[in-house]
Amino acid sequence: MAKRKRNREQVKKAGLLPGTLVYTGQRMMESVKITVMDYDEQNFHEKQVQKIEDCFEFKTKPTVTWINIDGLHDAKIIEKIGNHYDIHPLVLEDILHIGQRPKFNDLEKYIFVVLMMLHFDEASQTVQSEQISFVLGSNYLISFQENIGDVFDQIRDRIRNAKGKIRKMNHDYLLYSLLDAIVDSYFSILEKLGEKIESLEEELSNNPEKKTLQQIHNLKREMIFLRKSVWPLRELISSLQRSESELIKDSTKAYLKDIYDHTIQVIDSIDSFRDIISSIQDLYLSIVSNRMNEVMKVLTIIATIFIPLTFIAGVYGMNFDNIPELRWKYGYAAVLLMMIAVSAGMLYYFKRNKWL
Repeated sequence: MAKRKRNREQVKKAGLLPGTLVYTGQRMMESVKITVMDYDEQNFHEKQVQKIEDCFEFKTKPTVTWINIDGLHDAKIIEKIGNHYDIHPLVLEDILHIGQRPKFNDLEKYIFVVLMMLHFDEASQTVQSEQISFVLGSNYLISFQENIGDVFDQIRDRIRNAKGKIRKMNHDYLLYSLLDAIVDSYFSILEKLGEKIESLEEELSNNPEKKTLQQIHNLKREMIFLRKSVWPLRELISSLQRSESELIKDSTKAYLKDIYDHTIQVIDSIDSFRDIISSIQDLYLSIVSNRMNEVMKVLTIIATIFIPLTFIAGVYGMNFDNIPELRWKYGYAAVLLMMIAVSAGMLYYFKRNKWL
């Protein structure tokens, strides 16, 4: 349902001029939430602003400023901050156009990064996605999220309490830290999916049902979606590493190598899970096929036993006067014993050949 609604919004956008700001996602909150963190090694300031204009004063400060915008449904706010920070309309359009492929653009004055932030919904037992965009300038970082809630709480805690190097480093290190938190969150999702796969394997070995096949298909779709979301991230991180932009310091590029390695691990895990799920699907089909074969074997044996019995009954059921056994006193008992003997003989033969 959510996907269909998003597609309808994208249809509304079709045919408009390039740079037209239309949000193609779902409205998940009533009002846009804007928070600002401004810091250097000695000082720290954090506040939630009511108007986007309250963020403009930080543009000329020499400190590192992180502006986080939760909620993209109000295109006017995105347009205002874009005008003030001189962000190209096509970049603003990409921020509001949900479903972007993870990518990196170097526009000299700033760097634009977009990727998927994922989390595992315990209620529905599915992977939920949210597009997140970053605009990295000379002394600021602006992040755009669809909804409240992210994986950056530890980063905020490190900034507030001056833990680690983050308060000593520049804005590019802040971008690295946020990207690293997103990639690390993928591992927790893979752990949850691994538990689902183990549970599915156990269910398959005990008593597979029709719903088991549906669960396998759901997992396959999630793996395809994960791979689609994560695979381009490798190229994105690699581009950041190779970037000649002055906004990315050499000291930060060494840390980006670590994210690249983690991304490769995530991709390898996804590929491994996909192979396991394909094997589980093949195993399910084999079990179902074996069950059907067992049923057909039983039915075939029953039919085979009754073929000669039907023949005997048919012979003695013919309306001819010259069948001697019909007037014999023990004819019925003899024919019945013969049928029992034929059935017992065939059963013995089947068991000796291990067909039963």
